[in-house]
Amino acid sequence: MKGRLALYCPTLGVEEEFQLVERCSGQLSNAIERVLEKGQSLFGEQIKPEMHASTVEIISPVCADITAVRQELGGLRRRLIEILAAEDLVPVSAGTHPTARWQDQQRTERERYAELEEEEQDVGRSLLIFGLHIHVGIPDREVAIAVMNQARLWLPHLLALSANSPFWAGRMTGIKSYRSVVWRRCNRSGLPEVLPSLAHFERYVDDLIAVGAIDNGKRIWWDIRLHPFFDTLEFRICDMPATLEDTIALAALCQALVAKLCLLHQQGVTTLVLPRLYIEENKWLAMRDGLDATYLDFVNHRRLSMREAIGELLDFVADVAEELGSQREMAHLRALLADPRGTGADRQIAVYRQTGAIDQVIRLLIEQTTQGVLEVA
Repeated sequence: MKGRLALYCPTLGVEEEFQLVERCSGQLSNAIERVLEKGQSLFGEQIKPEMHASTVEIISPVCADITAVRQELGGLRRRLIEILAAEDLVPVSAGTHPTARWQDQQRTERERYAELEEEEQDVGRSLLIFGLHIHVGIPDREVAIAVMNQARLWLPHLLALSANSPFWAGRMTGIKSYRSVVWRRCNRSGLPEVLPSLAHFERYVDDLIAVGAIDNGKRIWWDIRLHPFFDTLEFRICDMPATLEDTIALAALCQALVAKLCLLHQQGVTTLVLPRLYIEENKWLAMRDGLDATYLDFVNHRRLSMREAIGELLDFVADVAEELGSQREMAHLRALLADPRGTGADRQIAVYRQTGAIDQVIRLLIEQTTQGVLEVA
C-alpha cells in the first residue's frame, strides 16, 4: 500500500448474527445446539451462540484489508449455508424476523445468557434481534477514544444504509429499523456520551465492575464502543443488512471513516464533536425512515436528505478509500443511494405491499442472504 496509509492500515473484523430458519416453513428454529455440533469442526472459534437458540453468530478472523474481508465472509457464509442445508435450515440476514414472537423462543443454555435474562428480565427476553458488528483496529487507545467521539456523528448514516427490520411479530411497524427500537430498551445501550479521555472511559468501566454492576466491559453495549479486550473500535449500530455485498461495503465504510479520522488526528485536526442529544435526533429519523430520512445538519444549520448526507460522507472518505483499495465497495454504496429499491427494509416493504403476503417477505430474505455468495472471490 502506498501513500499516507503505508504505515497504518486499520485492520477489520466482522461479526454477523444470522437467523436460523426452517427452509420449508420460513419460521425460526431453535436449532443452535445442532448447528454448533455440526459446525465446530468447520468453524472452530468462528461460530458462536447468542441468547436465543434461533441465532448463530459467525465471526471473521482479523483481516488486513477489505479484500481479505470479502474472501473470509464469502467463505464463512458458504460453509454456513452448507451445514444448515443438512438440517433443512437456511440462514437469514435481517435485523428482525417478520413474523416471529420472542415469547415463543428458547434461550440458549449458557450461564452468560441466564445471567443476562436475570438482569434484564423481559427486556432481555425480547431481544430477538440480529445485528452486524464491525471492528476497526486502532492500536493507540487514546486516539481511539478521540476517533469514537467524532465517529458518533455518522452513526445515523450507517444505520440508514443497513436498515433491514421493518416487521415485528407479524406487523409492518412503520419503522425501517425496528431492531433499533427493541435494542434501545436494553441497559447500557444506545449512543455513548462524549468521553473526555481514555482515563475517563476506563474509570467508568472500573467503577461499574467495582460495585458489581458488570463483570467486564463487554456488558457495555453502546452503538459504538472501544472494545474492552481488543484494540478495536467496534461499530454496533447496524442491522444485519440485506446482502453480503451490503455487509462488505459497510465494513469498508467503517474502515475508511476510522482511517480518515486517524489521519486528521495525526495532522492535529478534529471534526466537530456533537453532544449525544443532537445525534439522537438523526438516529431516530434513520430508524424510522432509513434512506428516505431527512438529515438535520446541526453544524451548518440546514436540512438535507439522508441520501445527500451519506453522499457527503462518501466524499469525505473518498481519498482514504482509494488508498485502502475499497473503491468497489464505495461504488456499491453510491449505487445503493441511487437505487429506487432502497435498502433491505424498503425491499421488504415493497414485496409486502405488492403481494400482501408476509411469507413472500421471508422468501425474499432467504434469497437475498445467499445472493452473490457463490460468486465471491
